[in-house]
Amino acid sequence: MTAIDWLGLLHPLLVILFVYPVAGATVRLGILVRERRLGITRQPDLVPVEHADHGAWVAGGVVISVLIALLYSLFSHPATDLEGAAATGRPLLLLTATGTLTALLVLLRARRAWLRAGCCWITWAGLLALGSQPQVWRVSDNPFTAGFWSSHYWSGVLLCGLLLATTAARPEISRRPAWRRLHVGVNLLLMLLLVVQAITSSRDLLEIPLRWQEPVLQRCDWVARRCPAPAQQAPAPPEAPAMPGPPS
Repeated sequence: MTAIDWLGLLHPLLVILFVYPVAGATVRLGILVRERRLGITRQPDLVPVEHADHGAWVAGGVVISVLIALLYSLFSHPATDLEGAAATGRPLLLLTATGTLTALLVLLRARRAWLRAGCCWITWAGLLALGSQPQVWRVSDNPFTAGFWSSHYWSGVLLCGLLLATTAARPEISRRPAWRRLHVGVNLLLMLLLVVQAITSSRDLLEIPLRWQEPVLQRCDWVARRCPAPAQQAPAPPEAPAMPGPPS
């Protein structure tokens, strides 16, 4: 593996080591918060605060890991291998990624509702803008095809949007029962999307070739699942017989 191949593992490494463990802790804390509100069990006053903090960490970890994956897809190939706007628009892509990260950081600390809503939309729009580039593998952009619903990218974008919306609505969820019921429904969908992400990411890691393998695999027919046969090497010419040496 080359250095760029190891860099490609940074996104799944961050998700496995941080996002999924914190997501599990968030679900457990959410169950404890609900039991506390229903009077089933007694929980410390800090449990709801910890639940909200863990949820914000999950949202931030997912968005940052997605940004890393998108930037890897956009910049892992030299600019000389790209054509047209894809080769000249790299400074704009970097600016978009910087603005997306800045909006996320502001969202995690904002208190006013309009600022939280605005940063939520800006962050999600930035991810969509980066993911719409031709260098990003999306399987299919047509929602009427099976490829769209089995796409790791599109399920990840939906996961990011729901996590950002939940983070932006934290004060409303803690104060209003209707928002809490909606929050429970959204969390069920989030857990389903996390399962889909685990399945599709494992599939995609099997399909992504190492850098030195790409030139060969690009000649394969992915629809027919067939690769060209290796070129036959010409047989080596027979060795000339050894000339007898002078008599001893």
